[in-house]
Amino acid sequence: MDNIQKLMTAETPYLTDGGFETWMFFVEGFEAPEFAALMLMDDPAAQQAMRRYFDRFLAMASANQVGFVLDTNTWRGCTKWASKLDTTPDNLLRLSRDATSFAKAIKDGWGSKVPSIILNGVIGPSGDGYIVEESLDVETAEILHRPQVEVLVEAGVEMISALTITNTAEAIGITRAATKAKVPVVISYTLETNGKLPTGETLGDAIMKTDIATDSAPLYYMINCAHPEHFLDVFGPGNDWLSRIGGVRANASRMSHAELDGSETLDEGNPAEFGSLHAEIHRLLPNLRVVGGCCGTDHRHVSCVTDHIHRKLAA
Repeated sequence: MDNIQKLMTAETPYLTDGGFETWMFFVEGFEAPEFAALMLMDDPAAQQAMRRYFDRFLAMASANQVGFVLDTNTWRGCTKWASKLDTTPDNLLRLSRDATSFAKAIKDGWGSKVPSIILNGVIGPSGDGYIVEESLDVETAEILHRPQVEVLVEAGVEMISALTITNTAEAIGITRAATKAKVPVVISYTLETNGKLPTGETLGDAIMKTDIATDSAPLYYMINCAHPEHFLDVFGPGNDWLSRIGGVRANASRMSHAELDGSETLDEGNPAEFGSLHAEIHRLLPNLRVVGGCCGTDHRHVSCVTDHIHRKLAA
């Protein structure tokens, strides 16, 4: 059984990491334009910090003997970002290759200690992850994301996950690019404090629209970049699309995206409360496969999530 099959049949959700970018910039103190941690790949000190960061989460997976989804540091790797990052498209693709090699080395180091580690190629939006700056059509989105998808696949990722996606056209375009590259793909939608996408679409409508346009190609869908209390209310009974949600990466903070953008300090929220809310998420989502965190979360939050879910499973 390969790693993707193991993920989709696991009785206990796999772990993933927390708010990688918020950790690197707010806690570790590194700097890069446009929140692009990918631009730190050439910095040996940043690489050491990244290794320490991921080692904490993999040690947690090892201690609990559960699988782990190991992300590449490639969220800002769409070549459309090149000019804003004062680099070239080719260099961004080179950094995506390097980030994949870096993650693979981490995977190799933990491979004998963790039951299953999936090397996950991260794709970010071509624009802002909080707001819809422009209206992309599906064909343009596919063309924009194809180069990075192809580089990640060539470098050896086992899965593509598109994180902080704000609109369905971009999700459909990324899905088509991944499908043509013959790699499993996960779509993770950004949600606002009202539980809807930044476009105003409901999560259910976005999932169903993407499935219809792609013949249900995504392996599963995820929710990211919102506090659990912002979206728990959308998990009502009788919604068949809930079975398509396989992952949750929530924010530590209850702040809105506008408030988070304007904040100069990191709101870590309450890790214990964060964990307890995930026990309810696990109860409401029948096919939850992956749990981790997004902005402001770290190993403490994910540890609390793990403790509460394991306690619920053991009850």
